[in-house]
Amino acid sequence: MKSSKSLFHGREKEKFKERKSSLHNEIQENWNHFLARNILKTIALGQMLSLCICGTAITSQYLAERYKVNTPMLQSFINYCLLFLIYTVMLAFQSGSDNLLCILKKKWWKYILLGLADVEANYLIVRAYQYTTLTSVQLLDCFGIPVLMALSWFVLYARYRVIHFIAVAVCLLGVGTMVGADILAGREDNTGNNVLIGDILVLLGASLYAVSNVCEEYIVKKLSRKEFLGMVGLFGTIISGIQLLIVEYKDIASIHWDWKIALLFVAFALCMFCLYSFMPLVIKVTSATSVNLGILTADLYSLFFGLFLFGYKFSGLYILSFTVIMVGFILYCSTPTRTAEPAESSVPPVTSIGIDNLGLKLEENLQETHSAVL
Repeated sequence: MKSSKSLFHGREKEKFKERKSSLHNEIQENWNHFLARNILKTIALGQMLSLCICGTAITSQYLAERYKVNTPMLQSFINYCLLFLIYTVMLAFQSGSDNLLCILKKKWWKYILLGLADVEANYLIVRAYQYTTLTSVQLLDCFGIPVLMALSWFVLYARYRVIHFIAVAVCLLGVGTMVGADILAGREDNTGNNVLIGDILVLLGASLYAVSNVCEEYIVKKLSRKEFLGMVGLFGTIISGIQLLIVEYKDIASIHWDWKIALLFVAFALCMFCLYSFMPLVIKVTSATSVNLGILTADLYSLFFGLFLFGYKFSGLYILSFTVIMVGFILYCSTPTRTAEPAESSVPPVTSIGIDNLGLKLEENLQETHSAVL
């Protein structure tokens, strides 16, 4: 009797071990499939944004080189007007606490600061090209990434792992390779009139970009995408319109308008509008840091188009640079970040989670499920 009972328990233990091993393998397989699929999705979304940025760069360069039109504030103003006409108007017809008037009553001054940071970030980077070199702009513009990570640490409570810092270093190495390719290809022709002023403008613009991106991630994940775009559209239109009248009214008056120039303005505005409309969607499923790493390839796309449009010289280092940046980007996305938000917080409840945090949550849930079954 005892021997039959012990034999029965032995078989049950073997079946239990088999079920345990099978469940563990299934969980691991599902997790690997989920991770691979979302890394590919993140790469695709990031490169879509890079192409939008490439479109704005190409149209701006055409306006400046072929038609001697250099009006970055006017171009930004058109984009903010489009955001206002679509997203701000949508907020005006919302009901309840999401209504435009309710948002303005509670947070108007915060969105004024956000609009100011966004407008001036765009303006300072473009203005820096008049003072410093292309190389300086490309290198110093990367200063925004460590600033963004620092702000995410303190504002969004993001917690990074060693692999994330390695990934960022790899991406910056790719940018350095791209700059080296520019120098070897002879694109570094502009010596700059006042390099120090230009470098300071780039650093300020990159820092303001970081501030804008962190605010964007906070708003789209904890509030709504419509609120961010509607408020940026409203205050961006006002701020850029005032600045436009102050700094560019002479340049605008001197433009000899024709259908080609008008078409380039329309193309720029559409690319910028798509960038602003899609970036919150990408940030919502990833993070501001991963998006900024992904769009480092935008300059490379501009260079590839420039081979045909502006007669740039090709260098194999461009391909190497693109590969290095993508490797760093994949490394960053391959491991989820942690969130260490305090328990007692006045922050509104999270309505959605970025893919970094979502991956971590799913990993934890799978482990909890595994333990419960056992």
